[in-house]
Amino acid sequence: MKKLATMLIVVILGGLVISGCKPKKVEIAPELAASDEALFRAGQEAVKKDKEKARLYFRQVIESFPKSFYAQRSKLAIADSYFEKGDEGSMILAASEYREFIQLYPFSPSAPYAQYQIALSHFSKALKPGRDQTKTNQALVEFRKLIANFPTSEEAGKAPTMIAECEERLAAHALGIGALYYKTRAYKASISRLTEILTNYPSFSQMDQVYFYLADSYYMINNRVEAVPFFTKLVTDYPKSELAEKAQERLELISKAPKKSTP
Repeated sequence: MKKLATMLIVVILGGLVISGCKPKKVEIAPELAASDEALFRAGQEAVKKDKEKARLYFRQVIESFPKSFYAQRSKLAIADSYFEKGDEGSMILAASEYREFIQLYPFSPSAPYAQYQIALSHFSKALKPGRDQTKTNQALVEFRKLIANFPTSEEAGKAPTMIAECEERLAAHALGIGALYYKTRAYKASISRLTEILTNYPSFSQMDQVYFYLADSYYMINNRVEAVPFFTKLVTDYPKSELAEKAQERLELISKAPKKSTP
């Protein structure tokens, strides 16, 4: 154990250097510096009012007592402190810290929690359908990874609900694009985008709209053979949909259309 009259920790954060702020300094008495638990408790106490100061204590635990049980808890506490702050930059840092925790302690009982938090860090910043869905896609990947890597964990039990929400958002986003293509008469582009929903998000709550725009896009390019099954599916599965009547009208027009004679 190093003998120090007083331990002085100085951490310079990248953001502080850029902004020109003075680095934070924390003085730690020898008796505190000599105990992993004492350092950790000091961090816990500080995190309520000064997260940056708390992280200095937690990092000192990790640096001075790397194999300690409190080193694991400190690593997780650092990640949580960023997550709780909630802004975009902090969520990126939180995800990075949680990921490092899993790499360092893959068999820790807290590893599933860390993976769940990684997914939440992306999900919490996901934008509504119609805007960039990068975060939604990232969250979906991480929730699926949670189930794959920690299938029996309590956190894995929460993942299906979150996965369903991610898929619902992504499907709604794809529907918005497909409907826009349809309205601008870019029917082939509409078909391509809407078909993705059928393949990737079969439980989408607005499937009646998908069937209609898909069927009518085929109808408008004179591909009645492909249009009929989707119009029929809409009428059969969603009889109360406001689009069911339009679908039925299309089916009647198709049935009355003269058949092409075969040579």
